[in-house]
Amino acid sequence: MSAGQGLDEALLPDGGDRPHAAAALAAVRAYGPGALAADVARAVAGLGMEHGPAGEAHLFTVDPVPRVLERAEWAEVAAGLTQRLRALEAFVADAHGPRESVRAGVVPAEVVDTNRYLAPGLPTPRRWIGMAGPDLVRGADGRLVVLEDNVRTPSLLAFALAARDLVAPRLGVEPGPVPVRAAARDAMVRMLAAATDLPDPVVAVLGDGPRSSVPWEIDRFGEMVGAPVVLPSQLTARGEDLLLPDGRRVDLLWRRTSEERLTGDDGRPNELGEVLLPALRAGTVTVVNAFGTGVADDKRTFPYVEDLVRFFLDEEPRLRSQPAYDLGDPAQCRAALDRLPELVLKPRSGSGGWGVLIGPRADAAQLERARAAVLAAPGEWIAQEPVALSTHPTVVGGALVPRHVDYRPYAFCTGDGTTVLPGGLTRVSLTEGELVVNASQGGGAKDTWVVG
Repeated sequence: MSAGQGLDEALLPDGGDRPHAAAALAAVRAYGPGALAADVARAVAGLGMEHGPAGEAHLFTVDPVPRVLERAEWAEVAAGLTQRLRALEAFVADAHGPRESVRAGVVPAEVVDTNRYLAPGLPTPRRWIGMAGPDLVRGADGRLVVLEDNVRTPSLLAFALAARDLVAPRLGVEPGPVPVRAAARDAMVRMLAAATDLPDPVVAVLGDGPRSSVPWEIDRFGEMVGAPVVLPSQLTARGEDLLLPDGRRVDLLWRRTSEERLTGDDGRPNELGEVLLPALRAGTVTVVNAFGTGVADDKRTFPYVEDLVRFFLDEEPRLRSQPAYDLGDPAQCRAALDRLPELVLKPRSGSGGWGVLIGPRADAAQLERARAAVLAAPGEWIAQEPVALSTHPTVVGGALVPRHVDYRPYAFCTGDGTTVLPGGLTRVSLTEGELVVNASQGGGAKDTWVVG
């Protein structure tokens, strides 16, 4: 992210439509941007499609102007994401085992040793990462690069599927986008099947009720895979078994909680750990995504992911990372602090865009506070090179105006490989010039098409 001018995803510099986006834009204009936005908003309300925890929930904003990706570009993203997940899966297993990447000097020992998402003492799962939803951005050079790897509990897929149902039929573009709902359900079912060797496991989707920002999504996931949605408080630990409210022993939990750890910083079980740890340690229940996957999602891991691809796969990365710096490394910290007004600063364990400092937009007081915070705990921060974030035509006040966007594709590890869904979610800021697109900070989303 940066304050620089990014390219427009759908419009040429002279204002004309980019060929791959022309049909969708023509359909939006023919319908009328304001009327289309109002129709979609009414449909969102009819679905009860809310985002946010209890007391703060609001109707999710679906912008009706779809973002269109050419099939060739999406295929390259899919191949790069598949490669990246193979390396991250290998790293999570390595971090909980031999730590060959540490011994080889690919990742500093401190990055692993201080990782708050480590989950030692549990049986090794068949697969650590079940679902991933990284955040990609397009810079001024036109390339999509990874800004963050989301392999703990990536969210908003149900919102993406709903956006497709609400937008594409209203526009009636032929040929339309590649269908995605059936593929998503199939990928979910195959992901869960690959996580256990039981022929007919008892499956439940684990939410966390009013604390969750996406209870609407969690309910939709339960419907899609035909499994009950339960809260930790509804589970009963009986010896080495974990029981559902109806008394059945649960074999497989699809974890959709905002709590991603089993212990606190003091090493003692937290509320979730009290319920799950006995069965997890005994191996009588399997969790997807497994506790421990956050080792790959820790922001201090991010600067080393390209090297992890080279180390574990002996391949060059097909999907590049936006350059980032581990401020726990003294040399990288000194260099970053010298350039703080030019960089983006992120807290190691942050999420939702909270705590991010965009150096080019910060004032002197903000920069000084950030500098002091880094010097007090350098290992709790990373810095990233800024991106001149791309824009896309978006309906605001009934008119089409440019707003900044990012891109979240979704991938499922399905036992026989990795399934990357065609499209995904485009998150969009609804405020002029705003670079933070997170729904928790007022952002919305676009239906995302793969065509061609």
